Amino acid sequence: MLERRIYLDHQASTPMDPSALALMHHTAALFHANPSSSHLAGRRAREVVERARARVAEAVSALPEEIVFTSGATESNNLALLGAARAALERGGSRRGLVTLPVEHPSVLAPARHLEAQGFRLRLVPVGSDGRVILEALEEQLDEGVLLLSIQAANNEIGTIQPLAEAAALARKHGVLVHCDAAQALGKTPLEVEALDLDFASLSAHKCAGPKGVGALFVRHGVRRAPIAPIAFGGGHERGLRPGTQNTPAIAGFGEAAERAAARLPEEAPRLARLRDRLERRILDGAPGARVNGAVGHRVPGATSITFPGLDADALIANLPDLDISNASACHAGIPEPSHVLRAIGLSREDAYATVRLALDRPRADSPRADSAVDRIADRITGAIRTLRRLLASSPGAPL
Repeated sequence: MLERRIYLDHQASTPMDPSALALMHHTAALFHANPSSSHLAGRRAREVVERARARVAEAVSALPEEIVFTSGATESNNLALLGAARAALERGGSRRGLVTLPVEHPSVLAPARHLEAQGFRLRLVPVGSDGRVILEALEEQLDEGVLLLSIQAANNEIGTIQPLAEAAALARKHGVLVHCDAAQALGKTPLEVEALDLDFASLSAHKCAGPKGVGALFVRHGVRRAPIAPIAFGGGHERGLRPGTQNTPAIAGFGEAAERAAARLPEEAPRLARLRDRLERRILDGAPGARVNGAVGHRVPGATSITFPGLDADALIANLPDLDISNASACHAGIPEPSHVLRAIGLSREDAYATVRLALDRPRADSPRADSAVDRIADRITGAIRTLRRLLASSPGAPL
């Protein structure tokens, strides 16, 4: 057994950066006023919010006025899709098409399905077996009737990075708005919203070592100039797009975490990628027949998705009580259906149920004993697999 538990589910959520946590405590203690209040305490709280807005903006190469704080990427995704659709309806334009990918997060697919039920035409563009969009197929689905293309930066299950710049360029030919769910990208892969030519981008603090319950939507040129309308009402916060009292401590923590994540990316990413590759090699060597999912040359560092044909992922996880790993997106917890992402890249139901995802963290990448720690993780996993296969061989038909 390992000396202590090891958390390997950083695609679901990350531990908070100590400096972000400290800033949250400081902010909660000293800046308790409502940032919308006009008195001195309110103005000071507002200064904290605006400083964090500038830090988040800098992390994605945006302007502060282009950042709208939300409760997280789920709200940001809903706001982008539903808000763009509402604005289009209010303008009376003819564009009623939506284009997205079958591997998108449920917080994109669900509002897209909702809009489809309201009369919008939804088109799902196929992806290859590596999870990357087929650009030729995407081009075929884009025309002057399409309002919005929503394409993720990186997948939350298999880590595949999408060709955002190429996809956005295809959309621009037809005047199509481009939204990106970038929750899995911030702090893991370069993310420059202006260079990518995005209109909207969703961010989440707890994916980049910030607190849960806070995120942002990048809105190109700012709310007042963008083709987006609010979907909730009751206040003039966030330039009228997102009502609700700002969570000053969480926003401050988000700003700190985003700035630090972006700053350490150039050095951290190669280390994480090297350790991830080492982990994969050790597991594949020790578990014959195992397969890595996703675009091997286009993935976020640290993340891997591995299928062990013939085994049940839940049984494997149960035999690894000291490792925190998952078998699908945390947003699918309790849902018996196999991962829609794995099915979209061609895995059978059986193989989808035989897949786990792992994601290494920054402290482990920085540790001088990182290689040996990764080797121990791989040994624990392959040892559990051998145990399960022996049980399966001795009890044919058992659900392992």
